[in-house]
Amino acid sequence: MALHKGPERPDDRPLSVNPFYGEANPVSRMTGAPPQHRLPDSPLSPTTAYQLVHDELMLDGNSRLNLATFVTTWMEPQAGVLMAECRDKNMIDKDEYPRTAELERRCVAMLADLWHAPDPAAAVGCSTTGSSEACMLAGMALKRRWSRRNTSGRPNLVMGVNVQVCWDKFCNFWEVEPRLVPMEGERFHLDPQAAVELCDENTIGVVGILGSTFDGSYEPIADLCAALDALQERTGLDIPVHVDGASGAMVAPFLDEDLVWDFRLPRVSSINTSGHKYGLVYPGVGWALWRDKAALPEELVFRVNYLGGDMPTFALNFSRPGAQVVAQYYTFLRLGREGYRAVQQTARDVANGLAGRIEALGDFRLLTRGDQLPVFAFTTAPDVTAYDVFDVSRRLREHGWLVPAYTFPANREDLSVLRVVCRNGFSTDLAALLLEDLQRLLPELRRQPHPLGREAGQATAFHH
Repeated sequence: MALHKGPERPDDRPLSVNPFYGEANPVSRMTGAPPQHRLPDSPLSPTTAYQLVHDELMLDGNSRLNLATFVTTWMEPQAGVLMAECRDKNMIDKDEYPRTAELERRCVAMLADLWHAPDPAAAVGCSTTGSSEACMLAGMALKRRWSRRNTSGRPNLVMGVNVQVCWDKFCNFWEVEPRLVPMEGERFHLDPQAAVELCDENTIGVVGILGSTFDGSYEPIADLCAALDALQERTGLDIPVHVDGASGAMVAPFLDEDLVWDFRLPRVSSINTSGHKYGLVYPGVGWALWRDKAALPEELVFRVNYLGGDMPTFALNFSRPGAQVVAQYYTFLRLGREGYRAVQQTARDVANGLAGRIEALGDFRLLTRGDQLPVFAFTTAPDVTAYDVFDVSRRLREHGWLVPAYTFPANREDLSVLRVVCRNGFSTDLAALLLEDLQRLLPELRRQPHPLGREAGQATAFHH
């Protein structure tokens, strides 16, 4: 969640009210406007309040054209109806809403089966507000298991420098030393041997990413586990692996069935995913699963009875909506394995096709092609000097498209890229429209005297 500050210069400028919106107010106050930064003195009619908020939100970008986000931006109307019916249900209150709790339990069981838990009935897991919370919970379990066998030393967590920011937060919040495997050359994610070299008796675990945020590539989880197996044979160190499958854990089981990355690897102790990414549910819902009860220390689970009943809970949040969990169960039930396979394959096909057509323009070099996650990253070709990726991102925003431009982390900070996330709802037709807009912009970009991206502002807001 973004941290918002108050306005630097709160002028308390009132909101402008169209006279038509003021039908419930006295005529003399028909155009009276509520303040922006303090509570109004008196109520507004619901129609007026709705219209004021609605009108301001029109200035947001179109979420369907946001190719930066991994988050689901389209669901079926029936899912929306179900979510509306459940929006007042508190997920924590399992005694009052036992069927919602049962749907959560079924989702955990389905994921345990999908991820090849040795005994799906013995796997434990929970829903969360997203993968960030799920990663925090997994990290907490790793640290607690480490602390049982270590009484001194500072705990550390080994991971690639390409991890999502939630892992930096975990290490900061829970006072764990992050040990980061840097990028090298054209390797943009974790190298198993380099990761092992960073491990010692204070390593609580190693994080493998099934689908890097930076370029959409899978990290080699099986090779990582094999390298840690060899480390244990040499030194006796038994270091678990957590798989951050925020996106890939809902893609690989359907499109890459022969890829071994999950609980089939004995060293994998826990896995997370984002139901609101390629799980195809509106934000926010995530899932955290552990291979068995031994992987999740019992002392981390709290039991409360003041809502009625005995409710075990392992989460950073307490109250949270049940609607997204219900929507996840609906989507599992609605699509099944074949439906998920069709949706994810379509997204991958769109990514592959669009990446190929962008490469054919001649101005760009692909880093990935969308053949793992339906995500690809590209940069300008070596001979392109008139513009850079920030120019491309800025100009595409003028057409409503949000295609992020950013630099890679340490050791490859010289590399700036654009990234396209192809989600369900980003169709072949929309991909063609994006390509047409890009082609229209290229002649102007090629005529620039030099790149203007950084000068013009790398993160300019959406323009209508």
